[in-house]
Amino acid sequence: MEAQLLAQFKVLLEEKHLSISQDLGDLQSQSLKKTAADSSGDLAYSDHMGELGSSAMEREKAFMFAARDGVYLNQLEKALDRIKDGTFGLCRVCGCEIPIARLEAVPTTKACVPCKESENDAEAGMGITRKPA
Repeated sequence: MEAQLLAQFKVLLEEKHLSISQDLGDLQSQSLKKTAADSSGDLAYSDHMGELGSSAMEREKAFMFAARDGVYLNQLEKALDRIKDGTFGLCRVCGCEIPIARLEAVPTTKACVPCKESENDAEAGMGITRKPA
């Protein structure tokens, strides 16, 4: 891959990494604020019980977002590592170059479309199901 194109992908990945890191920080900050408000005891008992249920759901939702973002952050870091070691844009299965259009669509990808489809078909045949990303 050309150095200029590789540099563009590096900038893209770093921008996404920064954005996700900020999102995780915001989620953590919001979660801490909600936890402090929950424990303050300022609500009447009936309001408090309803608020506790809502707060628990909000915390669970925040945790799910944080977990998803954490996985994506890890994928971004690994893609940046592949740029450093010279393997970015190469399919981990067949070793061929991954088309630029695929990298633009999924910059963290490690496999070309045919290899990814073969992997998905093999998993489906074994009864393995993956959660959508």
